[in-house]
Amino acid sequence: MTTRGSRSEKVKRIFYQFDDNHDGGLNRDEMAALVVAVNPRVKFSNEQINAILDEVFRTYGDFIDGEKGLTYEGLLRTYDDGAGDVDRDFDALGLELTLDETKASEASSSSIVDERVVESQKKQRTAAWAVSPNHGIVFDDTWKIVDDLEILVKRLKAKQSKDGKLKADNIDAFSDAGWSRELGPSSEISEKRVFWEENGHDYALFVKELGVLRSRADGARSREQAFDGHMAIGRVLYEHQLFKEALVSFKRSCELQPVDVRPHFRAGNCLYVLGRYKEAKEEFLLALEAAEAGGNQWAYLLPQIYVNLGIALEGEGMVMSACEYYREAAILCPTHFRALKLLGSALFGVGEYRAAVKALDEAIFMKPDYADAHCDLASALHAMGEDERAIATFQKAIDLKPGHVDALYNLGGLYMDSGRFPRASEMYTRVLAVWPNHWRAQLNKAVSLLGARETEEAKKALKEALKMTNRVELHDAIAHLKQLQKKKVKATNGEGSFVTVEPSKFKTVGEKTTLRQELANALEIRAFQRITRLSRCDVELLKKEMNDGEVPLSYSGTGVPQRSIRKPNLEVILRRLLDFLKPETFQGAVKAINERILSVMDDTGSGRVDLGMFFAVLAPICSGSPEKRKRVAFDALLWRPVNEGGGSQIRKADATSYINLLRAIYVPSHGVSEMLELHGETDLSTMSFAEFLVMFDDPDWGFGIMSTLLKLETGDRNRHGNHVCSVCRYPIIGSRFKEVKSHFSLCNQCYSEGKVPPTSKQEEYKFREYGSEAEAMKHKCKCFTLQSHKAP
Repeated sequence: MTTRGSRSEKVKRIFYQFDDNHDGGLNRDEMAALVVAVNPRVKFSNEQINAILDEVFRTYGDFIDGEKGLTYEGLLRTYDDGAGDVDRDFDALGLELTLDETKASEASSSSIVDERVVESQKKQRTAAWAVSPNHGIVFDDTWKIVDDLEILVKRLKAKQSKDGKLKADNIDAFSDAGWSRELGPSSEISEKRVFWEENGHDYALFVKELGVLRSRADGARSREQAFDGHMAIGRVLYEHQLFKEALVSFKRSCELQPVDVRPHFRAGNCLYVLGRYKEAKEEFLLALEAAEAGGNQWAYLLPQIYVNLGIALEGEGMVMSACEYYREAAILCPTHFRALKLLGSALFGVGEYRAAVKALDEAIFMKPDYADAHCDLASALHAMGEDERAIATFQKAIDLKPGHVDALYNLGGLYMDSGRFPRASEMYTRVLAVWPNHWRAQLNKAVSLLGARETEEAKKALKEALKMTNRVELHDAIAHLKQLQKKKVKATNGEGSFVTVEPSKFKTVGEKTTLRQELANALEIRAFQRITRLSRCDVELLKKEMNDGEVPLSYSGTGVPQRSIRKPNLEVILRRLLDFLKPETFQGAVKAINERILSVMDDTGSGRVDLGMFFAVLAPICSGSPEKRKRVAFDALLWRPVNEGGGSQIRKADATSYINLLRAIYVPSHGVSEMLELHGETDLSTMSFAEFLVMFDDPDWGFGIMSTLLKLETGDRNRHGNHVCSVCRYPIIGSRFKEVKSHFSLCNQCYSEGKVPPTSKQEEYKFREYGSEAEAMKHKCKCFTLQSHKAP
């Protein structure tokens, strides 16, 4: 492993390799030669080289020595900030450390107890951060505290390793956030993370002795020296992954110098690693505020603050907001490949695939061996339908990192989507080799084996998945397999166990039976409700947001006042509405809302949305009685500035625009063109709530589909005894559609798709819908009674 000492020796060797005129600085030509040499696979244009050099010479102006250029300390600083990877660059140049340099780098780090220790010895035996001009130790007494703390940590490590309590043995793996490494639970960190045993006597003794060192720092002669001591203690503890204790020191440093950026930034890093994302975000915002107030002094740290703030927001599930900060980091520092990668990944996370591909391509251009960027680029390409390029890109990620779980898992999903089931099964098997308890991979392996018609192997894989998680869908899947084995169905038209019938041949019996196309549309809306969890969001909360929220008026190109809002700010409102969701679930909800609703509402790509219209669009699919939902939708339109002053009435043109927008978003058979036809509408007549209801409930031109949606909401957990769908063979949940002549039954999904068993071919099919088994029994008894009355 590379020690901190050998790291600085490597930077020194790189520096002297390119200091051609031996003047102690790297001028623009020498720096250009270095950039090109350490990136042998990248073909830079002159413009790109100049842009990189401009950024380096601007950001590290404090380390520029006149005409000589960037000093050794400046180059070391760029590596400390993560602008490059020391080990990778050293290897790319084919350099090797001499025996003397290796010995020097491994110099002892015993306690400083002798005042005669010289400065050079300090530099040799201390972590790189300690001698950094901006983060380093200032006072001699702080060096003594640091070395005494190193002894305490080594003693604790020795005791815990001996007792087998230490869960990892790599105390140099978790570097600072920012360029050098992503701040977050990446596979790289999780593999090397150290977990200390905090409950034993050894740890309690360590904390007690640490308290003595903190008291020494507090007893310093000046506030500046006390700050220096606590910051250094925090940095040492952070280096050794003692994050809880490091946080205490950084918090104390914040108290001593509240306007200093560094303690807030480092406290934020600790809080993030400890999983306290909201508090981490607050510390990074304080750091950002201090950095912006401090002028150019903290300019070098701003990109890192933006990146870490974005990562903390992602931890809360706030991906749209995170995009804003990643973008800021990339603007401030165009060579920040990690900011571009994170921006691309976040854009992918909210469904902005083209923008994601662009950012990820940029990141890979700067760092061709970036496996995570290749993986996310492939996922975005797959989402855009560019599957062949996606497969090659996934494979590149796997070549760079053979155990890349996300790349293997997502490539398996791509193969499943394209019907290449044996290849999909192979990918999931490789995922399980790296992560044996990955139940989703195990379940998908079973499904892919089923697709490959390896039923016995699929059953084994399903049982393994069931051991990992006792989820109800796994029980249904096993029941499904049993049904398939009971009824060996011959393939028909290459489709297997069904034929698809055109809509005109599907007839309904009774007024309560839902039309096939209407059910298909309602099922899509219901699926959207499930993904977003909006069906668990009380519609009254929308009204509360309108009453409590203060949204300033803005004016569009037409001069019409609006309460419009930027997407990241809208995400904050959604977080309040869906505060019961876990971060990753919330992220999925925002992605679905962005793809389905915001993409239609913001058709010009301005990044802003009319908030009143947005609330009105959301209202029909939130929880609450249908009357409440419609009332809130009307109130949301009434809340819009265009309807102010109308008392309890809204403009008819506004209501018409709303209904058309609602249909364009939720009813796929009606496109956006319907909505666009109304642009330029001049009708100023108004309508009451009662008139609005008539328009809303119109089955042909309104949102009459809501009644079918309500039926799905109330009945989608209903099971029909032992009845299984005659096509998909899954237990029927929701409504059961029984064909009155052939007596076969279909589930919601198969009925909506027009699938029927190949053994029951008819000129037309007549279906009766049963919401529950009790309803079916009631109808059966009724028919039996009628037959009895007819009997002689």
